[in-house]
Amino acid sequence: MAGILTLYGLAHCSTCQKAQAELERHGWTVAFRDVQKQPLTENERASLLADFGDKIVNRASLTWRAMSEEERAADPVAMMGAKPSVMKRPAIAAGDLRLLGWTANVKRALGMPA
Repeated sequence: MAGILTLYGLAHCSTCQKAQAELERHGWTVAFRDVQKQPLTENERASLLADFGDKIVNRASLTWRAMSEEERAADPVAMMGAKPSVMKRPAIAAGDLRLLGWTANVKRALGMPA
């Protein structure tokens, strides 16, 4: 099933690094997009919100915990623009598949051993 996919995340995120290494080891060609160094456009952020709903915001992150109530109440599209590290990661686009996180279910969806 391997092919080309886009992995959205942060270069310094250990989960993103692990996901990219495992994907490449299983034959995937990974186009990595560091959302901090190459910020997502408003349309790209809106698309992620449409694909994943509220789950795109990582409410367990240090970024989220450091935010004020006012910041937390912001529209997720604007929030990810202001603070890219609040995005749950990795977000993966592989053809028509849209996957979030690096779980056993995500790996199985990509034809990899969990």
